[in-house]
Amino acid sequence: MQSLQNILKDVKVLEIKGGKDVSVQAITFDSRQVREGVAFVAVRGVQADGHDYIQKAEDAKAAAIVCEELPAELQPSITYVLVQDSGDALGKMASAFYGHPSSKLKLIGVTGTNGKTTSVTLLHKLFRELGYHVGMLSTVQNQIDEEVIPSTHTTPDAVKLNELLAQMVKAGCAYCFMEVSSHAMVQKRVAGLQFAGGVFTNITHDHLDYHQTFDEYIKAKKLFFDGLPKGAFALINSDDKRGAVMVQNTKASIHEFSLRKVTEFKARIIDNTIQGLHMEVDGQEVWCKLIGSFNAYNFLGVYAVAVLLGEEPVEALTILSSLESAAGRFDYIVSDSQVTAIVDYAHTPDALENVLNTIQQIRTPLQKVITVVGCGGNRDAAKRPIMADIACRFSDKVILTSDNPRFEEPQAILEDMQKGVKPLDFKKTLSVLDRKEAIKTACMLAEPNDIILVAGKGHETYQEIKGVKSDFDDKQVLRQMFQQLGK
Repeated sequence: MQSLQNILKDVKVLEIKGGKDVSVQAITFDSRQVREGVAFVAVRGVQADGHDYIQKAEDAKAAAIVCEELPAELQPSITYVLVQDSGDALGKMASAFYGHPSSKLKLIGVTGTNGKTTSVTLLHKLFRELGYHVGMLSTVQNQIDEEVIPSTHTTPDAVKLNELLAQMVKAGCAYCFMEVSSHAMVQKRVAGLQFAGGVFTNITHDHLDYHQTFDEYIKAKKLFFDGLPKGAFALINSDDKRGAVMVQNTKASIHEFSLRKVTEFKARIIDNTIQGLHMEVDGQEVWCKLIGSFNAYNFLGVYAVAVLLGEEPVEALTILSSLESAAGRFDYIVSDSQVTAIVDYAHTPDALENVLNTIQQIRTPLQKVITVVGCGGNRDAAKRPIMADIACRFSDKVILTSDNPRFEEPQAILEDMQKGVKPLDFKKTLSVLDRKEAIKTACMLAEPNDIILVAGKGHETYQEIKGVKSDFDDKQVLRQMFQQLGK
């Protein structure tokens, strides 16, 4: 229970109508969760406008209603708070309600198109091995030490986020490593949070269904660094030309890591195989279980964060060398007939090219590469033909299929992808609508020592069709097909 005045302390309030001495038991932006004692914040979202549900909140006897536009008629038993930005207000109110948990541990945010999940997963594992109590907020799952809390969004909503952070503080966590999505920045989900540091991995074509233009997407990522305080650090991948753009207006201290330039944190790849990476990091030779040059960046970025947080460099490298990546990130199995099947979350053109480039680097001349790839529905359609073209350029055989069609027709998504297949690649390309059948086809085509890449779903253990989620695990299906086909 908190006083309304207390939780509004950091919010830019334009006007208050009604009693100010109000006790609040909970905060919500979902009118279905409103009951007596609850403050309802009317947030303007992509799908719906919370202001359309003010009447419902009033009927449910909300203690207070926070909004950008007051209703025509005000209920005398309810306090109305007029604010400039209700999304921003929600974040700051949630932070105050839970006692500003982000200021009671060191919160590190990782943003970028690719590498966020791998980076926060490695950081969580590393700092656990270093002896700390640690929290993690990621696409795959949220964790408080070893306790797993299922994840539904890359970045949870502001209320859930602060609730989780408060649980981490209660559990004695010294650190929390979290993915910060571009959606979260635009929707102010991290408003009110105090970050001790931020990491930029890279930026490529993604989420243009939401941001409309690449420039808007870049601006959304940059907002995170613009908001970092003076005492924080901003760590950027300087091999990405937009790394410098990210930190143009930051108050945080700027640090860089690179595989190509002389920077504060520097590495080079000595050898890259299916067993892992052999690298030189800041003059130290190290072997790690991660595969591919894109993972060399993730490894280096995580090492840099550890050093910036005061950890001993050699100890950090020693522990990192023994760690494995996040589930569904270059996750591979080998069949009895020595067919290597790789499952990867690659769902953007850049991520797919990174994975296929890595496979090209580690394959032998006689190994064929068979790629199974789909694109999600109700998402950025512009990347569909690009991904099909990339799959064709780097593979001997390509099977286009469905991923999570959501509310779109799978055939329409497939037709978008087929537009990216050049006439010369028609012969090596198949379209198999059913994902399970597509994976089975790849397994049938594979000969001993060949490599199958199943891209797009990675860690996901479901397929979403017409709003219904059904069990579907790429790795499990691969095992089943190898067994069924006697491979």
